[in-house]
Formats: sequence, C-alpha cells, structure tokens
Amino acid sequence: MAQHTLSVLVENSPGVLARVASLFSRRGYNIDSLAVGPTENPEVSRMTIVLNLEGHALDQVSAQLFKLVNVIGIQEMKAADSRQRELLMVKVNNNPYSRASIEALAKSHNFSIVDETAASLVIEAIGTSKELASLLSELNKFGVKELVQSGLIAIETGDTTLAERTLQETGLASSESHSQTEDYQN
Repeated sequence: MAQHTLSVLVENSPGVLARVASLFSRRGYNIDSLAVGPTENPEVSRMTIVLNLEGHALDQVSAQLFKLVNVIGIQEMKAADSRQRELLMVKVNNNPYSRASIEALAKSHNFSIVDETAASLVIEAIGTSKELASLLSELNKFGVKELVQSGLIAIETGDTTLAERTLQETGLASSESHSQTEDYQN
C-alpha cells in the first residue's frame, strides 16, 4: 500500500469532521493522520488526511469525499511538490547526567526544550514524520514519560494556493461559491 496525503477544503460548519471520518469508517479505510484547522477564509477549514491506499481506492475515496455537501476541494499533496510537517511534544526524565546528552541531541535534531523541572524536560520538535520518529527513538533511552504528536500538515510549494487550484479545476474556491444548500446530512 502507498501512503497518500490529501488536503481537503471544507465548509467550516458543525458535523463536517464527523461526516468525513464516517466516510472512511464505512468503507473500512484507516486514517493514519488527520489534522484540521482554519484557513485564510474564516468560512473554510482545511483537513490534511494521511491514508495508506492503493491507487484505485484513492480515486474512490476522493470521489466519495467530493460528494459530501460540505467538501469544497480535494488535492493530493505529493511529497516532491509540498512541505509536510508534524509537531511533537515529548516529556522525558531529567537528571544531571541526561541533561547534557539531551542538549547535544537538541542541536543535532533542531528541537527546543520548552519546560524543565528537576524531574522532567518537555521537548518540542517540528519535522517530517521520519525525522520525528528518529528523534523519538533516541529520546527513548532517557525515558519517555509522555508524548503528544500532531497530525501531518502540508502546503503546496510555489505560488498557487489550494483555493486557487480548486477554482481552476472545479470552479469552486470558497464556501461563497460552493452550494449553500441547507445542511441536509445532519
């Protein structure tokens, strides 16, 4: 199976996330990562969804997603044409012996120590999934007490925005131009 990253523009309205997630659940597809947040337009949100699917299944998923009334546009984010990052925050054990090693590791992995107590350090790192996995494997030797990791987010390189590309491909770029029918799916 191949990993695919989809950026999906949706209307910013209640229930949209649940409808998108249930679409995947009904078809038996697992979402590896899901991140949702605002866009430059307060009426539009952006979902970044990471899936492991074969090509034909990806086409089916995209077609089914686009049928949802609140979906404005869908674009696959290929690694070569986008910047993809995740945020990791991890709490590790702190002691006088590990502190110097963790600081050296911070320089090589470009992360920050954002909180410190006598017993623990909170580390914040931003990077690709692979970079964060590498960092975590090195931090395990210090004793990971807690960790939280965001879903992947991605943005296309170049001047064209997802909204502009959606307008070019479908004629739909924002919730104003998208059908404003009553949300019959609730």
